[in-house]
Amino acid sequence: MSSSADERSSLTAFLAAQRAVVLEIVDGLGEKALGQPLVPSGWTPLGMIGHLGYAERHWFERVVAGTPEPLGDPLGEEAHGGPFSTARPADVVFGFYRDQTKRSDEILAGADLDSAPRGTVQAGMTDTIATVRDVVLHMIEETARHAGHLDIARELIDGRTGLGAR
Repeated sequence: MSSSADERSSLTAFLAAQRAVVLEIVDGLGEKALGQPLVPSGWTPLGMIGHLGYAERHWFERVVAGTPEPLGDPLGEEAHGGPFSTARPADVVFGFYRDQTKRSDEILAGADLDSAPRGTVQAGMTDTIATVRDVVLHMIEETARHAGHLDIARELIDGRTGLGAR
């Protein structure tokens, strides 16, 4: 196995592990708990899952693949600049997240880690996102950061801690 194949395997394994942790942290929570805002900014655990789905969609479809047409809003309520919350049922939001991660994996499988993204990287991130590899690293970072937020939310909801394999 080449070192680039080892790197791809490592990056995709770390991304997959963080995605799994996000879902493990909220596993077993009911609709009421998933929709409960616990911090002053008003985000909810379910809204955070939706946000992560949109982040996957943005970074892999729009930035890596360069999808030119508007992607639309499959949940019908992406909050720009506001709290991450949703009125959608949990099964819809979790389905959206799982579909997006699957689509992201498909895009990543066909992309060269050293290549520049086909789409536009937003201002303020062009110094750190120059390759597909950088996008993957950013999504590992983004997913892990929000897994930490979800850890705290879960502890506030029912006192459970240490959930998820990582």
